[in-house]
Amino acid sequence: MQNNTFSTLFVGQNLIKLAEVDSTNNYLKLLLSKSEPLPEGTVIMADNQFAGRGQQHNLWQSEPGKNLTFSLYLKPKFLPVQQQFLLNMAISVALNNALSEFLGDEVKIKWPNDIYYQKLKLGGILIENLLSGQTYKSGIIGIGLNVNQVEFSGDLNYRAISLSQILHKNVDLTALLAVICSHIESQYLKLRGNNYFLLQVEYQQKLFQFEKTSKYRYNGRIIEGMITAVTEQGLLVINSKGVEKAYNFKEVEFII
Repeated sequence: MQNNTFSTLFVGQNLIKLAEVDSTNNYLKLLLSKSEPLPEGTVIMADNQFAGRGQQHNLWQSEPGKNLTFSLYLKPKFLPVQQQFLLNMAISVALNNALSEFLGDEVKIKWPNDIYYQKLKLGGILIENLLSGQTYKSGIIGIGLNVNQVEFSGDLNYRAISLSQILHKNVDLTALLAVICSHIESQYLKLRGNNYFLLQVEYQQKLFQFEKTSKYRYNGRIIEGMITAVTEQGLLVINSKGVEKAYNFKEVEFII
């Protein structure tokens, strides 16, 4: 449906709200498989996402009607395939900036795809890239954000946090989505304008534990080092004992 409440050019203007779905990313892929073209910037929002996924096929747990679970359709054909992580950077910075309007500068991006408040997880991003040879065809961006949920099951109770817990009040989900869509559109247009270096700098400045001596687990052992950069390909660069090494996804684990 056409959305007249968002002050954006295209992100979120075609907003589809669902009561329940297995995964908003799956629903969006189903729409794309049909012959009718889907406008760039389409957002699928669900009250209940009962089989939401995080990275590496981890389940995303969310209490129905309490949180933001949505997917966004973008077509970053201007991005070289080998630099597709730049879209992750743009979305992460946008989400960080949007949440900072509510929570201040305690919001950080935890490499590669989580949003943290202090040392607790506030949300996550899952981007599924659709490639055609060496052409970046489209990106499906799934975002899960803890908003009004105040109880988490199991060990998540000690690792997760929501906006409501921080602010001590409920947050309007649609209003929050509007702010997020506005920031995503702004960062996406900058990305389209080839502002890669500035994006990398901003992303790194907002990184959790950036340029702070911290502990990590690599190959079953603990190392102490400092994050110094994230490459355009998404590799995490850590300086340990004066030696810099680039790590791929799931190769190194944060010890918090």
